[in-house]
Amino acid sequence: MEIQGKRILLLGGSGLVGMAVARELMPFGPATLIICGLSEADAAGAAAELGADSNRRGVTSIESEWGDIFQPDSMRMIRRADVVDDPALRASLLDDLYGELTEQVLRRSALGSMLLRLKPDVVIDCINTATAFAYQNIFESAARLRAHALASQVTLADVERHLSTLYLPQLIRHVQIALEGMRRVGTSMYLKVGTAGTGGMGLNVPFTHSEERPSRMLLAKAGIAGAHTLLLYLMARTPDGPAVKEIKPTAAISWKRIAYGEVRRGDRPVDCHDATHPLPLASAFAPDASAFRATGERLRGVYLDAGENGLFSLPEFETLTALGLMEFITPEEIAQNVVREVRGHPTGRDVVAALDASTSGPTYRAGVLRQSAIDRMAALEREHGVESVAYEMLGPPRLSKLLFEAAILGRLYDGLPDLAGLDPDATASRAEALVRSDAQLRIRIVTIGLPILLSDGVHILRGPDVRVPPDPGQSPADSRLADNGWVDLRPANWRKWCTRVSAILDERGQAGADQGSRSDLGVTESDDRIRPGRLAAWVFRSEDHGMRIKR
Repeated sequence: MEIQGKRILLLGGSGLVGMAVARELMPFGPATLIICGLSEADAAGAAAELGADSNRRGVTSIESEWGDIFQPDSMRMIRRADVVDDPALRASLLDDLYGELTEQVLRRSALGSMLLRLKPDVVIDCINTATAFAYQNIFESAARLRAHALASQVTLADVERHLSTLYLPQLIRHVQIALEGMRRVGTSMYLKVGTAGTGGMGLNVPFTHSEERPSRMLLAKAGIAGAHTLLLYLMARTPDGPAVKEIKPTAAISWKRIAYGEVRRGDRPVDCHDATHPLPLASAFAPDASAFRATGERLRGVYLDAGENGLFSLPEFETLTALGLMEFITPEEIAQNVVREVRGHPTGRDVVAALDASTSGPTYRAGVLRQSAIDRMAALEREHGVESVAYEMLGPPRLSKLLFEAAILGRLYDGLPDLAGLDPDATASRAEALVRSDAQLRIRIVTIGLPILLSDGVHILRGPDVRVPPDPGQSPADSRLADNGWVDLRPANWRKWCTRVSAILDERGQAGADQGSRSDLGVTESDDRIRPGRLAAWVFRSEDHGMRIKR
């Protein structure tokens, strides 16, 4: 991709890697670099520093954005802990996290609204997402919730606080919003700088968060990082989305600067304390134990600033980076790989490409054997005088609905050309008569949880289980219910099927072996039989945009 003239959004752009990426990008002349940081001071300071850089040539403007992109936009400047402590904010956060991804949720989210507003051509994500989620500490939350439950003191606030720490819902919603936002504005590339969680070490990693080795929180971080990578792998296989890449450093990342001065943990100084007298071991850890005093000074020393990983003393850095331990990689080396990948030069470090190359997809043998399986199942159906249609184990209910509707059409019409000329009102009447007269067909439909909406649109046949019931407050007349999992006998639905079959026949007229290999053959084969599986596959591929784009 050509970087010159592009709008590039750098999430986590004020951090160690983000700044290195920004500096590496600037000589290629992007029109705009948008530096996004957690705080206004971080983002504005980084933008100012880059603006003064001698390598700025060609960059039209450097802008700054800030806030917590994992929260709703209205809460992006509020600490997550404060959001979780506030009942109204917490409820709003959970509604957007656990509800469906609607247009309103997308626009309310900090990341979604940022993407829709800024319309970046490229998004480079340097945020340590796995750390942001894992450090919410689900283990501590679970222990607190159980303690309250044992004391019969569990409150709604306890449950909501715990729900706010669950990793996967947060990660899933984040990826959904990122993809949908980028698709809306036509972003061409999304590149993630990820993590392995353990700096490339195994389960024997000695640098951990507790005496457990490794700690549960560290493994949670690694697990989230892995889940994120696989979601990006799926994002890369989504039509109409951006090109997706991930660079995953597997060593400690260092360093930003070396200095002598005040040692800070996060944004806060470390106050010095002195022990005033010894305590008996038996009482040293009692709640009221006090044998220390504040000196009024703050901890100072020589340190190496490792960015988001904190400040290290000389011996700490020496230990961490020793040969055979975590070792380290510089942010500039990561940035060089990032920019090379953005420009379209393979580095061999893109994890998504590596997964594409090493995973096992569809095979020629399976494709050949598929027809054998289909033929054998068809023979058994003829032998036993049954048309099974659907069991509602593959799902979604929409698939079973489509299969049964196609099976009904197969009983009423001789072939696809006949079906393309159907009369919707006559078909509705004939379909209802068939369902009423054929008990086995009707039983098979309602037994697997699909209601049958009759042709008048106001009466329904149903069994004890309904896979797509109305939600509380939802009208049974809501068209989404019938679309998602009801066998629909109304004329409007048969009119839709007529349009589908006409499109299939048009495709078939434009494809075939005589026209070369440019068109896939499947439902567009010359066979005129009405096969429910073929028709449902066409709907999923063409109408629902579910086409596989990688094999």
